[in-house]
Amino acid sequence: MNCSSCCAAAVPSPPVLLARPRGGLAASCSTTTDQKVLFLGSNQFPRITYSPVSRASSRLSRREVIAFAGQQPWDLGRFFKTLYFFNGPPNPLKIVESIIGSFTGPASSEAPKKMDTLDVVLVTGATGGVGRRVVDILRKKGIPVRVLARNGDKAMSMLGPDVHLIIGDVTKEDTLDPKLFKGIKKVVNAVSVIVGPKEGDTPDRQKYKQGIKFFEPEIKGPSPEMVEYIGMQNLINAIKNSVGLSEGKLLFGLKGNLSGKIVWGALDDVVMGGVSESTFQILPTGSESSEPTGLFKGTVSTSNNGGFTSIRTKNFTVPEDLSAYDGIELRVKGDGRRYKLIIRTSYEWDTVGYTASFDTTKGEWQSVKVPLSSLKPVFRARTMTDAPPFDASNITSLQLMFSKFEYDGILNPTFTEGPFELPFSSIRAYINEPITPRFVHVSSAGVTRPERPGLDLSKQPPAVRLNKELGSILTYKLKGEDLIRESGIPYTIVRPCALTEEPAGADLIFDQGDNITGKISREEVARICVAALASPNAVGKTFEVKSTVPFSEPYVIDPSNPPSEKDYEVYFKELKEGTTGKEALEATPAQV
Repeated sequence: MNCSSCCAAAVPSPPVLLARPRGGLAASCSTTTDQKVLFLGSNQFPRITYSPVSRASSRLSRREVIAFAGQQPWDLGRFFKTLYFFNGPPNPLKIVESIIGSFTGPASSEAPKKMDTLDVVLVTGATGGVGRRVVDILRKKGIPVRVLARNGDKAMSMLGPDVHLIIGDVTKEDTLDPKLFKGIKKVVNAVSVIVGPKEGDTPDRQKYKQGIKFFEPEIKGPSPEMVEYIGMQNLINAIKNSVGLSEGKLLFGLKGNLSGKIVWGALDDVVMGGVSESTFQILPTGSESSEPTGLFKGTVSTSNNGGFTSIRTKNFTVPEDLSAYDGIELRVKGDGRRYKLIIRTSYEWDTVGYTASFDTTKGEWQSVKVPLSSLKPVFRARTMTDAPPFDASNITSLQLMFSKFEYDGILNPTFTEGPFELPFSSIRAYINEPITPRFVHVSSAGVTRPERPGLDLSKQPPAVRLNKELGSILTYKLKGEDLIRESGIPYTIVRPCALTEEPAGADLIFDQGDNITGKISREEVARICVAALASPNAVGKTFEVKSTVPFSEPYVIDPSNPPSEKDYEVYFKELKEGTTGKEALEATPAQV
């Protein structure tokens, strides 16, 4: 059996097991506090014990159960109950093999699969004017890129045959299987509804791309609602688990019935012949805010060469993907002892557990952060130096342990025999501070203006004036923005003014509130998007941007004296969170 990070001391010889029929199941329940305690499971297998008697002086019935090791009775019923809880109905042959293996067998050769540790960026709309420039910039920086495209041949002809493609269409949910986006940490979304001149355009859309001369426009292809709103819903649902949430991912908590997703059970040194015993309980008012909390409690003993207790979850039906996160945070009420968090990445019972110890402060609620990078691969209390890296995308179970031993025979300095209690109200995956954007979206200036009261539409750009004629294009762009802001994903929303094919380098104006008009280079917008990916100051910001060059003046650069690259961080720092331009529609002040 796998005791993971349990005792590394000498263990008793394997017990001799002989069948002996007993009575039916007996109910068991106890209360140790003034609070009402809810037990997860109360039935026990019959208690079968052994005593260290001499073979020579005893006459044993064939129906007796005897073990010639240890100093206290071994609760064989609890041993079977543990096996049943985690593994289903026990197979006697497998039980004996596991017992013998736990005492004498080598470490498991089964190993978790390797994790892709590179931060891959997904670019959507990568065959468009901004998207393909984003791909080019990321490649030059050596950042791994994947591209979501509807037409693979077109994408390869534009971006090269070596481009890493995901074939899919944001307007078709069934093409966006979340498994396709595994390993992606960040997204630059340049998808946009296609607008073109009614009179037609050149094969490479020159009339549309030039961005200065006006042509009577119309929607080409799927509607703004399908692309900007429904498409945004589909994309967010596909990548949400991969890129992560600002507030983290709650794995265990008793709000909103989240506890029902995780089933805990005791896993103590009874599997090694020991007598320590623990349980998981729910205290209805046990948290620091008098709300329900979990409780890991028990009594630990070193008798029979034991010395550990733990609670472990049943294997998750679907593995948790925590690859977007940097660590696990536990909210616990400490007792001054050192505990272990053990995470597994395999459905096998006897396998490597990725382990970290954490100290607690007696009598205080505290947040304990365990970086995923600190987890040690441990098997039967031994560090496995040749184990593959921890695979955060395939979490199958969690375990909390109190043990006499740390790893490789080192003692836990806080260990004492006897009763212990560790209340814990939540277990959550977290992203390290400072958080940077995980989703950068290219929207459009003007999205709040069609419905803005008192606005003179004759002075607004064509998209504002023709919003309804163009299928409410700006209205649905704004709805798509709102989906991003409500998703919980760390985001930046860039609203460029009219896009041109002019080079980057002109002086810029960043603004908020959706009021400015003008033009800006697609190359400049692509650079802004890539810069935002790495900027904590860009998180949660929505802004408009344009160049200072008037529409009537073309912007050119001298190739022999190109402008220096901009430090976009200067602009990001001045922007405010919560300012979107919707304040004018809602007649409410901006949230800062």
